[in-house]
Amino acid sequence: MAGGVGSRFWPLSRMNCPKQFLDIMGVGKTLIQQTFDRIGKVVPRENIIVVTNEMYKDITIEQLEIGDSQVLLEPMRKNTAPCIAYANFKILKENPDANIVVLPSDHLVNNEAEFLRVVRQAFEFTASGNVLLTIGIKPSRPDTGYGYIQATNDQTLPFPELKKVRTFTEKPEANLAKVFHESGEFFWNSGVFFWSLASIMQAFDAHMPSVNRMFQKHIEQLGTDREPEAIAAIYAQCKNISIDYAVMEKSDNVYVLCADFGWSDIGTWGSLYANQRKDKNQNAVVGNNVFLYDAKGCEINIPQQKLAVIQGLENMIVVQTDDVLLICKKDEEQRIKDFVNNVKLEKGDTYV
Repeated sequence: MAGGVGSRFWPLSRMNCPKQFLDIMGVGKTLIQQTFDRIGKVVPRENIIVVTNEMYKDITIEQLEIGDSQVLLEPMRKNTAPCIAYANFKILKENPDANIVVLPSDHLVNNEAEFLRVVRQAFEFTASGNVLLTIGIKPSRPDTGYGYIQATNDQTLPFPELKKVRTFTEKPEANLAKVFHESGEFFWNSGVFFWSLASIMQAFDAHMPSVNRMFQKHIEQLGTDREPEAIAAIYAQCKNISIDYAVMEKSDNVYVLCADFGWSDIGTWGSLYANQRKDKNQNAVVGNNVFLYDAKGCEINIPQQKLAVIQGLENMIVVQTDDVLLICKKDEEQRIKDFVNNVKLEKGDTYV
């Protein structure tokens, strides 16, 4: 899934080139390239489908070096449920017996070997029956930015890390997040899903039958030059809803595989900072020509060809692009969305 705009990473992430297409970690590969290469060690590269907005077709093909048929183009953003339904029906025409993993394109994995072990284990489980599986991450802190999964112990399951899901909770307030963290029963919802095609199609039939009916009505047009027209008609009628709300929270055959492979959804500058290397003053710096003096705890992102001299800042975010400079307090980064809205009101879409 690669259709998001990553607005919380403004000004580096922009509408015409959002964060999944950026080397935001400064490692030489973009987030979507890292995701594609990682899962490509388990899934044949020709079997990987990318669902993205139609405006990102060219950059997706260029960065991943894949063919047009592997890129599904959404005419508008309708969240993850329609995105997954679209992929389901494309896969249905190719392989009705498929076993599927759904991955966000912009997440960080620090322990690839453990990630691949978990993926193989997850595939083994979902191939065994009518189940829906998500990956849960053990919380390292009471974070209010993640959804939580409450799990129950079931000794009959094939792996000790595998649990039955009791409840989902979206982004709790601080006190509740603390209770979740201390209880040991809750895991962060990674947004990584596994299921057989038969299982997820059955779940859509049960909980979002109108979506399946719309795709079924146009299934003969998929894979032809009439596909864009069909998808535009379907998406115009689809509800804007996540797969969590639409299917997972309503199903009784949902399981969570608890894992620890150095995961982060890299949703904000703060989460990026938490996963970067720091200097002796706890500054995280991307940029080859950055000189810091009396600076502590800062997130700095400067284009490689630019020289920056920064003195006297503490716990700040400093991000420069060719046409925008952002300087804001690290503990007030939630205001970035307000900044972007104000810029858009005053200056139009040029800077967003």
